[in-house]
Amino acid sequence: MRPAVLSVRDVAKGFGAVRALSGVSLDLVPGSAHAVLGENGAGKSTLIKVLAGVFRPDSGEVLVDGSPRPFADPADARAAGVAVIYQEPTLFDDLSLAENVFMGRQPLRAGRRIDTKAMHAATAALFERLGVRLDPRRPAKGLSIADQQVVEIAKALSFDARVIVMDEPTAALSPVEVARLFGVARALLEQDVAVLFVSHRLDEVFELCDHATVLRDGELVWSGPLAGATPEDMVRRMVGRELSALFPKQDTVPGRVVLEARRLTREGVFTDVSFELRAGEIVALAGLVGAGRSEVARAVFGIDRLDAGEVRVDGRPLRGGSPTSAMAAGIGFVPEDRRQQGLVMSGSIEGNVGLASLGALSRGGVLRRRDERALAADWAVKLRVKFARLSDPVGVLSGGNQQKVVLAKWLSRNPSVLIVDEPTRGIDVGAKAEVHRLLSELAAEGVAVLLISSELPEVLGMADRVLVMHEGRIAAELSKEDATEEAVALAATGRAVRS
Repeated sequence: MRPAVLSVRDVAKGFGAVRALSGVSLDLVPGSAHAVLGENGAGKSTLIKVLAGVFRPDSGEVLVDGSPRPFADPADARAAGVAVIYQEPTLFDDLSLAENVFMGRQPLRAGRRIDTKAMHAATAALFERLGVRLDPRRPAKGLSIADQQVVEIAKALSFDARVIVMDEPTAALSPVEVARLFGVARALLEQDVAVLFVSHRLDEVFELCDHATVLRDGELVWSGPLAGATPEDMVRRMVGRELSALFPKQDTVPGRVVLEARRLTREGVFTDVSFELRAGEIVALAGLVGAGRSEVARAVFGIDRLDAGEVRVDGRPLRGGSPTSAMAAGIGFVPEDRRQQGLVMSGSIEGNVGLASLGALSRGGVLRRRDERALAADWAVKLRVKFARLSDPVGVLSGGNQQKVVLAKWLSRNPSVLIVDEPTRGIDVGAKAEVHRLLSELAAEGVAVLLISSELPEVLGMADRVLVMHEGRIAAELSKEDATEEAVALAATGRAVRS
């Protein structure tokens, strides 16, 4: 094996009594992609921040080209050739791509004036090096997340980065965008850049990476080549136990029709969408990003207005077209973006759980804190939420536990219909199994579940029926027996007709 460009040796980092990392070591080799795996809270983010110079380790050392090189700050790490590409890039919208790449380091000509021509040419050369077609002159505003990440990678290369850390880079990307990003990553590997890849998506890890390191509770439990390993091996190492099934779906017999969507139309977004949800049934809404799945869910819940069509709950039209009317009719809605739409991140855990039940928890317009805490404590136990104190801000929880708090907020209302949009996005495999178990138990108890997911294994593993959307219309309705990867993919790309 070639010598490592960057190594960590026996690194430990603690925050008070919490040991985030304990004796972690790994090597990053030029031209190699190395994955770091682990559940939320395993120490991945802390390790990334040590490599980025944000945190200084309590013990152990960081080595560059075999020599100790402690990073005092992020600028020190960048000078050593380390760059981090985060899940949500932060570009300046009103500046051009070239200005974003060379922010604060613009090439100058006589009179210390910015050499715009040279800056555009250098940026174009970086994009060509990455194998992408982007105009250096265009503003960053309106750029997709995938293209924003490419700009961040170009910026890293402009600093002569030799190590690029990708932190959950594909969480918000479509399959097409993931494939394009992987093309960029492979171009980096061919140029002897070392890539550290952090992801919960094991299929992507096995597609891109040749080595992996598994962390659990801040400790290194396994590190080695991926050749000969399986996703099941990685899951076992990550969670410390056998997962009997990632999709523990119970068999149920669907009951009465609880919700009917009749010819729903929102001009320019989706057209003539009709479906039924039955008690005890999980129905998945599948399709490519931009097909209109989330928009249909938002319209059913009353967040977005409908231009035509109606929603019926237990045979009665849902009047008012508002979330208040939907909630009163027994509908719960777990949105796609839990941080922006599902939670008040600065609010307490107990406050967030009680957020949808303020009427029941209040008397004379005054919130009964004792009842709020009792409600939160009850659901925290039921959903196995890991927390220190219910009064802590929900923002301190891991992604999986935050998702459980969003679910608790709605389940405390005893809904007859639960809409869940990307319920396992950005959470680890152990937490995914917990969320899947919960959805299965809800269906077994008679709740009708509408599951929106971009992950095909999740759709096939959890759904009793699959509705596939293509360009704002339902292109196919498939039974569990007929729902295969090929059938869903054909319908999602418009090559199948509705059965």
